[in-house]
Amino acid sequence: MARRHLRLPLLSRNPHAPVPLARRALCASTTLETPASAVDTPEEPTEGATLAPAPAPPSREEPIHETILHMIRLRPWTTRLENSVRLLSPTLSAPLVHGVISGAGATGRADLALQFFRFAYRRAGFRPEPATFALLVPILASRRMLNHARCLLLDTMPSFSIAPDEAALAALIAAYGKSGIPQEAVKLFRMMPDLGIPRTALSYNAVLKAILCRGREAMARRIYNAMIADGVAPDVSTYNTLIWGFGLCKKMEAAVMVFRDMKGHGVTPDVMTYNTLLNAWVRAGDLESARKVFDEMTGEGIERNSVSYNVMIKGYVAAGKVEQAVGLFTEMGEKGVRLSEKTFAALMPGLCDDEGKVAEARKAVDDMAERRLTPKDKSVFFRLVKTLCKAGDLDGALEVHRKSGQFKHVLVDPRQYGVLMEGLCKGGKPDSAVEVLDELMEKGTLTLLSPKSPVLEASAYNPVIEYLCNNGSTSKAETFFRQLMKKGVDDKAAFNSLICGHAKEGVPEAAREILAIMTRRGVRTDPESHALLVDSFLKKNEPADAKTALDSMMEQGHLPSPALFKSVMVTLFNAGRVQSASRVMKSMIEKGVTENMDMAHKILEALFARGHVEEAIGRVNLMVENGCMPDLDKMLVGLCENDRVMEAQKLADFALDRDFDVSFSTYDRVLEALYTEEKTLPAYSMLCKIKNKGGVVDQKGCDALMESLKSEGYSKQADILSRILMENAPSTSKRGKRVAMGA
Repeated sequence: MARRHLRLPLLSRNPHAPVPLARRALCASTTLETPASAVDTPEEPTEGATLAPAPAPPSREEPIHETILHMIRLRPWTTRLENSVRLLSPTLSAPLVHGVISGAGATGRADLALQFFRFAYRRAGFRPEPATFALLVPILASRRMLNHARCLLLDTMPSFSIAPDEAALAALIAAYGKSGIPQEAVKLFRMMPDLGIPRTALSYNAVLKAILCRGREAMARRIYNAMIADGVAPDVSTYNTLIWGFGLCKKMEAAVMVFRDMKGHGVTPDVMTYNTLLNAWVRAGDLESARKVFDEMTGEGIERNSVSYNVMIKGYVAAGKVEQAVGLFTEMGEKGVRLSEKTFAALMPGLCDDEGKVAEARKAVDDMAERRLTPKDKSVFFRLVKTLCKAGDLDGALEVHRKSGQFKHVLVDPRQYGVLMEGLCKGGKPDSAVEVLDELMEKGTLTLLSPKSPVLEASAYNPVIEYLCNNGSTSKAETFFRQLMKKGVDDKAAFNSLICGHAKEGVPEAAREILAIMTRRGVRTDPESHALLVDSFLKKNEPADAKTALDSMMEQGHLPSPALFKSVMVTLFNAGRVQSASRVMKSMIEKGVTENMDMAHKILEALFARGHVEEAIGRVNLMVENGCMPDLDKMLVGLCENDRVMEAQKLADFALDRDFDVSFSTYDRVLEALYTEEKTLPAYSMLCKIKNKGGVVDQKGCDALMESLKSEGYSKQADILSRILMENAPSTSKRGKRVAMGA
């Protein structure tokens, strides 16, 4: 009841006025939404048409068959729906049933037409008439419901004692041909005598077209001969069908013979006959013969129409003879022959692909817009924009692009945006290219992502992406490129442009994300992009992220510059991340970079100072192995001066074990520090190594050390030291001499 109360104000301004029965049934059985097809939309005015008078106000009661049609279209077919139809019309008359069937067929719902027909005669007591089947069978055939149409003709009609008529059979035969099933068309045609249906030119024409659709010209000849033998006179449609079919098979001799036989049998060719022969010659690629037929039409009193011109224009364009096509197009205008969508569709490809014809092409586009004609081939706009960009007419390309969006039912090809962006960038108009990109992202995203949509060329999107990244709009460039990525685009140049753009704009996190995507997809990176990313993190004072970016750069096989290594090490060192700086130093040396040794020494000193002795000694050994000998004398003296005696002793032992060139005075300085710190055993160990290497030591110092060992209970070590000194006693003390390298 709620629905009925909502619908009442639409039926009458007086709430107490009686509601018509038809409307009451519709209100009680349908939803409140109005179907899209039930809403009238204004049509585009056509050329030469006059304004129609305003329609009269609609009647309060629409015809019952329209109400029923609305009901069955809006709701699923159920018993409740059938009861609603019965309530609306207890008895179904032939005009009512025919009206519903016609309405359903007009809207392309042949299934509803068949379902309503079955309901009408099975449950509502309707008895079909011959006109019912004559109406329903062509509707089913046109929607490729061939089995249903065949059952109606051969089973249902006889059950009502109604003989099938030739028109319905011809419609089904033609439908079999359009569906590519000529064998069924021939079977049905041969069945006609058994059904008591005489065959006339109507059925012969239908079966001829059905078999010629599949190129069976030999069978068509036999059926044509049988037609003559049966005494059935061919008509104009018969000959037109034969000429069309033979032309389709490129059997031009047969087509011309049929054309001559036509005149011999007293059948006058009409304009369709000539157009069909014209099209056959054009299809065969013989434009000279086609032109003869075209010129012959005037002599035979046949007025050439738009189809005649369209066929010839299309043929000339396909053969690359655009001048002749333009001449015929001009002749059409002079003679007042109607220009149609097919006219422009035939001419535009020739104009769009020729740089010398772009002016005519632009004029043709203006003519189409003025006449509100939408070309069937939507690619003409793309091709024209491409030609204009190639010719350097960027303003003209932009104008054609904007005008293409004004045509009805024209979805702009994404490649058109790409060609336009590429041309504008090359032509020094990158800002206009960005405007085109904005339009693409606003209106063409769905087209861009469609599986059937072609992928833009790299030359189309890379220039505008690079421009955006170089001018502070990297986020817009990334949004656009991510749409392309969904189509499987993995473009190295675009990725690197985005990394550089984010890095320059101080958004290294976004650049790092792009880099991660590249790594996952196996896309090769550029060293410049990595370097900019590292530098961006350094500028934000994020040394840890800078080191991670530097490591990623090396993992990708790129060698950072010495300056980049130094920048990362300095930033880490100043931030107190000495060990991280040490790891960068290790990578640098392993990569063969021997610069920045001043920074390397600072890192080594800091490692020793912080007690990371093993790591520091490992770095020293690495430097030596890679030809970067550190200044060990300076380091040992510095450690002693900073009271890092044990670290100095370990470094000295390391140098002694590997026979590094260290001054004796430096060792003496270390020994002195050990004496001062009362590190007797380490001093004893170091002194023994010096003597074993043939080094010269101070006797007084050694005597003092032996006394210390004895006082601390290390008499055995003192005796060993005494024997070593006696065995290796030098003739002269040479304080300051360097320790010998050979044992």
